[in-house]
Amino acid sequence: MVASIHTRFVERAEGFRVVGVAATGETALAEIERLSPDLVLLDVHLPDLSGIEVLRRLRGAGNDVGVVMVTAAREADTVRAAVAGGAAHYLVKPFEADDLHWRLEAFRASRAALAGSATPGQDDIDAAFAPLNRGREVLPKGLSRETADTVLAALDDGVERSAAECAEAVGISRVSARRYLEHFVAQGRLAVRLQYGGSGRPERRYRRA
Repeated sequence: MVASIHTRFVERAEGFRVVGVAATGETALAEIERLSPDLVLLDVHLPDLSGIEVLRRLRGAGNDVGVVMVTAAREADTVRAAVAGGAAHYLVKPFEADDLHWRLEAFRASRAALAGSATPGQDDIDAAFAPLNRGREVLPKGLSRETADTVLAALDDGVERSAAECAEAVGISRVSARRYLEHFVAQGRLAVRLQYGGSGRPERRYRRA
C-alpha cells in the first residue's frame, strides 16, 4: 500500500520513473544489481534486513547508487548511519508528494553538476553539494510548486533560455515565467546573463546555476 503511494509520488515528478519495487532487503539488493537505477528510495524497516544494512552492503560492494531514506525511523543513531552510508536525503514518513519532489530535484541537480567532467572545478563541486544542503524554499505568494518545478525542468538540458522561451515551453505567460525565473535566480538555483542586441533593453538569459 505504502509502496504504491510512493510509486505514484515518483511518477508525478518530472524526469523520474519507477523501474522496480522490492518488499525485502535481499530482493532490493538483487534488483539494484539487476536494474542499475540512478536512485533508490529505501525504508529502514524491512522484513529481513534493515535499510541501513542494505545501504552498508551496497557501499561495501562499491555501489554508489543514490539513496534517499524514506522511513518512520527517527532514532539519531539511524540517521547518523544513513549519513555515514552516503544517503542523499532522509525523509520521515508520512510525507506529501512535494516533500519528496524537491528532494528528487535536489538529487538530480547535484548529479547534473558533475556530469560530463572527470575533473570538475570548484564551482562544479560547490554546485553539486549546494542542492543537497538547501532546504525546500518557500515560494512567494501567487507562485505554485507544480509550475515552479516545471519551469526548472525546462532548463534541465543546460541550454540558456529567455523568459519568453521558458513561457512557451511551459505554457504560461512571459510575465509569469519571469517571476519564477527571477525567484530561482534569487535562490541561487539559476544564473542570469544579459544579452545585448542592436537596440533596446538587453535580454535576460537564464540557465542552471
